[in-house]
Amino acid sequence: MAPRDQVRRDRALPDRVVLLGIRHHGPGSARMVAAALAAVRPEVVLIEGPPEGDALLEHLPSLMPPVALLLHDEAEPSSAAFWPFAEFSPEWRAMTWAHDNGVPVRFFDLPASASLGEEPREERGGEPGEESGAESGPRAVLDPLGVLAEAAGFDDPERWWEDVVEHPTGIQLGSADPRDLAAAVAEAMGALREEFADQVDDRTLRREAFMRQSLRKALKETEGPVAVVCGAWHVPALRVLPPSTADAALLKGLPRRKVSGTWVPWSHGRLATSSGYGAGVDSPGWYAHLWECADRGDSVPRWFARACSVLREEDLPASTANAVEAVRLAETLAALRGRPSPGLSEISEAALAVLCGGDEVHLRLVHEKLVIGERLGEVGAGVPTSPLAADLARSQRRLKFPPSLEGKQIRLDLRKDNDRERSKLLRRLAVLGVPWGRPDRTRTLGTFAEAWQLRWDPGFAVSLAGAARHGTTVEAAADRVLRQRAAAADRVAVAAEVLSEAVGCELPVSVLAARSALDRCAAAATDAVELLGALPDLATTVRYGSVRGTDPELLRVALHGLLARGAVGLPLACRGVDDHTAERALAAVNGADDAVRLAADEEHQATWRRALLSLVGMPDAHGLPTGRATRLLWESGDLDTAAVATRLHRATSWNGGTASGATAFVSGFLRGSAALLAADARLFDLVDEWLSGLAPADFDDALPLLRRAISDFSAAERRLLGERVLGSPGSPAVAGEWDEAMAERLSGHVRALLAGVGG
Repeated sequence: MAPRDQVRRDRALPDRVVLLGIRHHGPGSARMVAAALAAVRPEVVLIEGPPEGDALLEHLPSLMPPVALLLHDEAEPSSAAFWPFAEFSPEWRAMTWAHDNGVPVRFFDLPASASLGEEPREERGGEPGEESGAESGPRAVLDPLGVLAEAAGFDDPERWWEDVVEHPTGIQLGSADPRDLAAAVAEAMGALREEFADQVDDRTLRREAFMRQSLRKALKETEGPVAVVCGAWHVPALRVLPPSTADAALLKGLPRRKVSGTWVPWSHGRLATSSGYGAGVDSPGWYAHLWECADRGDSVPRWFARACSVLREEDLPASTANAVEAVRLAETLAALRGRPSPGLSEISEAALAVLCGGDEVHLRLVHEKLVIGERLGEVGAGVPTSPLAADLARSQRRLKFPPSLEGKQIRLDLRKDNDRERSKLLRRLAVLGVPWGRPDRTRTLGTFAEAWQLRWDPGFAVSLAGAARHGTTVEAAADRVLRQRAAAADRVAVAAEVLSEAVGCELPVSVLAARSALDRCAAAATDAVELLGALPDLATTVRYGSVRGTDPELLRVALHGLLARGAVGLPLACRGVDDHTAERALAAVNGADDAVRLAADEEHQATWRRALLSLVGMPDAHGLPTGRATRLLWESGDLDTAAVATRLHRATSWNGGTASGATAFVSGFLRGSAALLAADARLFDLVDEWLSGLAPADFDDALPLLRRAISDFSAAERRLLGERVLGSPGSPAVAGEWDEAMAERLSGHVRALLAGVGG
């Protein structure tokens, strides 16, 4: 009885309200909204979005889309969300129409103060909802477009929607009144909402209750037409108005926060579904092209002209004749498939066949540049922003260092003031969680040069908003973050990492804080492997400290202290340990040896060599670090070939030991370069003899360790070793004494060993 009474108390929406159900970021929907507003001339426009954004609408003239409304919790700035808009977004067309015509425009969705932090957003933010109403997260289980497309006999929802709505030659041109298309969409969505009523979640119901409350307010404030622009999925819920008290009950108890916001530049790439954006579209660049060409009727020829330009920029052949042929093929495909005009699928197939010669790699280039697109929006100087973001913008202008969505490699000479300032800025931003640049460690440029890979991501705006609580400038915020991390450091490696970052950022107060943290952690540490593990970062910091204005001796003293304590405990730390601990010890030995050669003085280099000699002489020490120490001592000249041969022979002859122990020693010994091993016939023959003598079962057990041991060998070194095996004086191939079983076993071992490392 109650539901029937409730229905009788509901009232239909007044005729002066025009509901325009749209697909977010759809050019067809954008054209429909623009035409409907021009025809209706409403006195107020309501748009799906958070009301906190109303105060920022006055800045529309200084925005160039794509842009995004960024709102964040003032108490916790990292709790933030985006509402992006492109030039072809229906909401953007509604905003700009209202602004150009002096008509009030308001957002009327659930406030951000109630939705921020409501559910995990990751990088998707709180973008305008999909047709399912989900503002963020993965798409809902129910796909309204998929259901409608299936009912229309299409197996591709995107293709169906593009044919009937988005493309300029779609069904909307069959009517003089754009409201007819809105009514058709509303009728279809109403049928879906009735059929799948049980799949409408509570959050969507709350959003729609707030929308109705906002609509009631607008109806009281004006007597003229009211235009409502919202996701098509919500239209059925707005066609009738239940009692206001029912909606108020749904909204009772919503969380409240103090929210601040701004406009930030956005990109077509971040509008794409592939970016993880819940309300994204598959082809934002293509949709932008359709919007731009809507009134010209030449979208397909212009598209292929742009595709040819993209390919020619990469020195790939693409002529005007190719473009003409591609247009004809796309039109033929569309006609064969009964489509009103070529869609993206026909255009892509024609581009692949004619422009790309069937090469998917070339088509992928066109896809990234044109189908997705690389356009980055702009925000005028008058738009409010946080002091931290403003400081970053000033630094970028001062250093002539503009952000770009396109990946770029740069080289910085730290002897030049501008380059050094750029390096400091990149490193400080990384500390704040804004990895605009990543060091290119594949290029070694010397002490005074750095290589960086740059790529700006519009999503960095959230990180900047979160970092604003640490300071009003990039320098002050990075300094505070590093000092906090230094105070919280509980391990030597962590403190050494903070010290390295502080030196790179050239923040003296943070350097002293991290240096104190390193001393504190080192005093409490008892694990030699942990102490040695901090040396590589510290050695690099020592090497570059003078370049960064830090006294290298201050850092070298810390390195020597860690080295002295770690060297004393190394032999015992490798005794009687399991394989996992042995791998950690081996990594520590490798890193410490590099650090000693890079930054230690002669006295401490001698200390390190004595530690390695103690390790190779330690009974029951694990074979991995012992074998590696033996190799390092041989390469440094502290052990000659005879001494190393004795140790290798002892390890591989087993003498009561195990095959796994011998394998661990040989594996540790082989780590590194193969050049010296191939050059020393005696040591090479010892390893060769041991490997060839392994039984198949023992070899299978040894294979994982051995493959890992030679994984660092270059292709040339592996080839040299193979030739060395077949050409050594003791080889059956040279002596003419080939035994077929021996040859098969040896060649099988070699093939199996090299197979996993590209040999």
